[in-house]
Amino acid sequence: MRSSFALMTFFFIFFSSLLLFAAISSTDKSGAGSSIPKTALKPPKARKDNVVDDLYGVKIPDPYRWLENARSPETQQFVAEEAAYTRSVLDPLPGRDKIHARLQQLLEIGNVRSPKTGGGSYFYERREGTQNQPVLYVREGVNGKDRVLVDVNRQAADGTIALDWFFPSHDGRYVAYGTSPSGSELSTLHVIETATGKLLRDTIERTRAASLQWRPDGTGFYYTRYPKPGEVPRGQEMYNRHVFYHALGSYPEKDPLIFGAGRDAQDWPNLDLSENGRWLAINVEQGWAKSEVFLKDTTSEAPPTTVVAGAPHLYEAKTFRGNVYIMTNDGAPMFRLCVAAAEHPDRKNWREIIPETDAVLKEFRIVGGEIVAEYEQDATSHVKVFGLDGKLINEVKLPTLGKVSGLQGEANGKEAFLEFQSYTIPPTILRYEIASKKTSEWAKVNAPIDSKQYEVKQVWFHSNDGTRVPMFIVSKKGLVLNGKNPTLLTGYGGFNLSRTPSFERAIFIWLEHGGVYADANLRGGSEFGEKWHAAGMLGNKQNVFDDFAAAAEYLIAQKYTDTDHLGIRGRSNGGLLVGAALTQHPELFKAVVCQVPLLDMLRYQNFQIAKLWIPEYGSADDPDQFKWLYAYSPYHHVVDGTKYPATLIMTADTDTRVDPMHAKKMAARLQAANGGSNPILLEVDTKAGHGLDKPIAKQVEDWTDIWSFLFWQLGVHE
Repeated sequence: MRSSFALMTFFFIFFSSLLLFAAISSTDKSGAGSSIPKTALKPPKARKDNVVDDLYGVKIPDPYRWLENARSPETQQFVAEEAAYTRSVLDPLPGRDKIHARLQQLLEIGNVRSPKTGGGSYFYERREGTQNQPVLYVREGVNGKDRVLVDVNRQAADGTIALDWFFPSHDGRYVAYGTSPSGSELSTLHVIETATGKLLRDTIERTRAASLQWRPDGTGFYYTRYPKPGEVPRGQEMYNRHVFYHALGSYPEKDPLIFGAGRDAQDWPNLDLSENGRWLAINVEQGWAKSEVFLKDTTSEAPPTTVVAGAPHLYEAKTFRGNVYIMTNDGAPMFRLCVAAAEHPDRKNWREIIPETDAVLKEFRIVGGEIVAEYEQDATSHVKVFGLDGKLINEVKLPTLGKVSGLQGEANGKEAFLEFQSYTIPPTILRYEIASKKTSEWAKVNAPIDSKQYEVKQVWFHSNDGTRVPMFIVSKKGLVLNGKNPTLLTGYGGFNLSRTPSFERAIFIWLEHGGVYADANLRGGSEFGEKWHAAGMLGNKQNVFDDFAAAAEYLIAQKYTDTDHLGIRGRSNGGLLVGAALTQHPELFKAVVCQVPLLDMLRYQNFQIAKLWIPEYGSADDPDQFKWLYAYSPYHHVVDGTKYPATLIMTADTDTRVDPMHAKKMAARLQAANGGSNPILLEVDTKAGHGLDKPIAKQVEDWTDIWSFLFWQLGVHE
């Protein structure tokens, strides 16, 4: 059947291409750049089923339920028809070749990540030029030469094998690392000998997003992995993340289970091992507003003991010199740091050493016997250094306002590393020496960008309930506020994640052509601590969409743009954001780019790893949570006859996070309902996942489509 369908699809696309000159054109009088190319095909018409769910007395039609089955020939034919239609619209757009060429230059700007140290060597990732994936290098000594250790680009000519993560042993002799194909993120663990580049026989499957801690002597490691098919009920293979111990040279199938048996399948444990190897801290995430901590004495056969469990707060523990250090928002929405003896870690024994401030404590790491802490204030990063008693020692000077990530360093080491970037500053690795308190540049990315041409402003606006919300605006200097500047607004608003200034290579083609880029710090993120997050999750999710609409209205009121020149873009949870904006305020935007989105919020929890997100969104399986989900679920709020903005929906067929069914169903529904002439386009990428480590070649193609679409719709001329 598969070969027959493949032949059918080939003939469909072949004959579709012959029909290009027989297709339609249409013009929307509402604004710039609306005419669909004369050679475009007609949009496909998806079959409607009479599927109606009865949820708590509410009749809910779902006419495109059949598109949830990605393997059916009918769904695959629908995807092929959509691909032909989308290509017939986007490919003839003027200036596309120039956009592609400039994006090729921009996306060849490399990347570098903070190094991890081991045995006097530095292990770090760097990507340069046309390399699709970053390469893992080792630098032996501070002034040593870099040597390639792992280059996954050699494993797939199209760059679709990714290096997911890596962990060097403390002596630097070995490195454990994970790879996965086609953006699936379903990592396979490998172990390589640093000196020789020889792969050991220790290969472990099902190590997605592994947390791994080497023993001090390098003889083995604690790690997380997922069950094999058949070990758990069908559909549970993406859950049940458990902790095991692997001794080098042993068979992974016999690795002893350390933690996880009998616990909730959605638990997400992460690990931290003390410098002497005795204390293993197990930090168990249970959504994005709650976690638990357990402590395992590795010298004992006793099971891990409970440090804190069952409380509606976040906790993260690290161990050092017989103590456990706990960062928490328990009693401190902006987070604080406490300490207790590892042998007596009960909550009643905690002692606060770094109190809550007006900045959010985001992360901490013990380096060289000192506490290096990353803070965030008004959506920009700060780094401070404290003694183990909590007394402030120093504040690390950063180049300017921006974003810090990738904090690295060993507990008994001499130096900390961090990655700094901003909207106009490419990734730069800073090295902080513990003894001298000096900060220096360890590595940087060279970018042919004249940052002096651009300016970054932080503005504040009020949401509809009066909440004050910040937003970054990036543009060329001297921007004239004439109310007609092409503007792209983006945001995220969820999962306790901040939108801080980041170097996004692809936006420079937009800025170079006079475009305005706006990035809103919506509720649901972590910009102002847990209260800000809680104000945009579960039953408060509508606040996020209201904030986004208020951001758009601010840009219009302040004469940055108008409704004919305003586009929005979001991906993943941000895809849900723009999906809600599209259905709640279709008159406010001219163009929408919706990537790897969640859009059917009544059934999302039934696909891929989405049960992990129930603590953030809720589930329609609960009658009370159903009410708020149904109130905003974008797929269920498409209204027949509405004139919707031009919309480009992008997804990927091997996305193991957000199922592509969301994009398919929404595209079919919008195309059937649309009362205007603006195009509704769908792209389903092959050999790609949620977007993590997507090959540069694929990124260029994606961004070419995005900018061609936005230039066209918002009146930008190449």
